[in-house]
Amino acid sequence: MKTVLVTIAPGFEEIETITVVDILRRAGARVTLAATVTGALEGSRGIKVMPDELLDDIMEKEFDLICLPGGQPGTDNLKNDPRILKLLQKMQGKYIAAICAAPIVQQKAGVLNGRSMTCHPSVRSEFKDCQFLDDRVVVDEKMITSQSPGTAMEFALKLVEILFGSDRMKKVNNGVLARI
Repeated sequence: MKTVLVTIAPGFEEIETITVVDILRRAGARVTLAATVTGALEGSRGIKVMPDELLDDIMEKEFDLICLPGGQPGTDNLKNDPRILKLLQKMQGKYIAAICAAPIVQQKAGVLNGRSMTCHPSVRSEFKDCQFLDDRVVVDEKMITSQSPGTAMEFALKLVEILFGSDRMKKVNNGVLARI
């Protein structure tokens, strides 16, 4: 079974978070939604989500992929949490995915340097050592980035394709009917 860690902090982007968790679970991945703080977390649009685990409780676990949703101040909260940076460094050589502003967290952890990537246009100027692409989803080896809440479904389906193959991705999409 493929295992995925989706990390959230107060101010996370709801569409990016829930879409990724939902689509990966439909595909059969064991997804853990882990939070930086206890209790229900409020997203950037005021929606509250109860995580599966606390970040402290999963630090020693192994995952096939880690995913960072964007949102503000969620991205800043992830970026300023040393546990997240430690997890990203530990995940080098495995799949690391980030959407919207969250590639900033990848950059701070030192795992994005020199890569092709995309992000929300509002944070594009933050990336000096990367090759920015205007694609909605960019895969550079095991680094996956995407642009915004509007690209969350494509991003999530790409993660399914990477972890399980195109047949599983198509099967999941037969249920959700996304345009890919």
